[in-house]
Amino acid sequence: MFGDWAMIIALGIWARVLTGSNAEAGLVFLCFGAAGMVAPLGGLVVDRLPKRPLMIATHLALAGVMCLLLLVHTRAELWLLYAVTVLYGLGGDIFGAARSAMLKAMVSEEQLGEANGLLQSIREGFRIIAPVAGAGLFAAFGGHVVALVDAATFVGSAATLIALQFNEPAVAVREHHILRELSAGLSFIARTQVLRELTIGVCAALLVLGFSETLIFAIVTNGLHRSAAFIGVLETFQGIGAIAGGVTAAVFMRRIGDVRLAGLGLSLFGAACFGWLIPSLGSVLPSGVVVGVGISWAIVALATAYQRRSPLHVQGRVAAASNMLFSVPQTASIAAGAALITVLDYRLEIVIMAVVTLLAAAYLFTRAGEVETEAVLAEAA
Repeated sequence: MFGDWAMIIALGIWARVLTGSNAEAGLVFLCFGAAGMVAPLGGLVVDRLPKRPLMIATHLALAGVMCLLLLVHTRAELWLLYAVTVLYGLGGDIFGAARSAMLKAMVSEEQLGEANGLLQSIREGFRIIAPVAGAGLFAAFGGHVVALVDAATFVGSAATLIALQFNEPAVAVREHHILRELSAGLSFIARTQVLRELTIGVCAALLVLGFSETLIFAIVTNGLHRSAAFIGVLETFQGIGAIAGGVTAAVFMRRIGDVRLAGLGLSLFGAACFGWLIPSLGSVLPSGVVVGVGISWAIVALATAYQRRSPLHVQGRVAAASNMLFSVPQTASIAAGAALITVLDYRLEIVIMAVVTLLAAAYLFTRAGEVETEAVLAEAA
């Protein structure tokens, strides 16, 4: 997690330094999200294979992929930086789907909310130090050192997974129709009303949320008149909010349900966007904290909703399918954001992002017909 936060920021800064372009820096995040397009294939792999060995192999492979960045020196190698980012995203999707299935097998249904909240808080906790560390390492020593640090974290992750005691659940039974196997996750989401409506609402928000990947450079460089490396500071404040969101997510989810919690998270994000319109640290940094809370609530609500409502033998495919469904609008919005920032004032783009996100949140509030307590969820399971 530390390596991920440090590296993804460094990749964006690296592209910005090589090109001098906010749009080309934003394309790093487009490449990162584009890997989700093939997520269903990765989900099938997750369901068919033992989870722990797959996770170990994935992180060892990613350690090798990070070393390819040692070949990037000038703008001529920018294509390699983008290629590595795609592989980075693909490996992360496979690992994430396997981790979701592993978590469901390790804890009880009643504990999934708390487990996801704790995992999110720990993950976001690294956001306090990792982006600053990544940006600082890049500024002091360059991207090659950040890549080596990230590679080392993947090796360390694989080593801890080797030592982990875990009883592997039964893998999915092989079927005769490969298309049916690949589409099992999508089919399950489509016929499950709560997951279908939750997916529609979140995807609507993601049609604009990707704007932020490029906007963050404009907010820092054009609004605050700081260097691109200052993005690490903004990410740190967002991480503070995300820790608070992860800690409190399960409490709110027990009271209002996972769908409404997702809607509330999107509402916070949309409202906080207006704070980015004011070019001062006193407005931008607190807004980042609120954004962090909103993102954490939405992520914990989504992860728990999909885990609780899907059986273990399709857990990987459901997680991968949801990731693909989210990646399509997010990737499109990142591309649109990179294009729009060249023709629109970045502040107008922020307003568009805020309004659409709030409308998506309103949809989720109208669709959340069930106020799900832990008892209701246990009964449904």
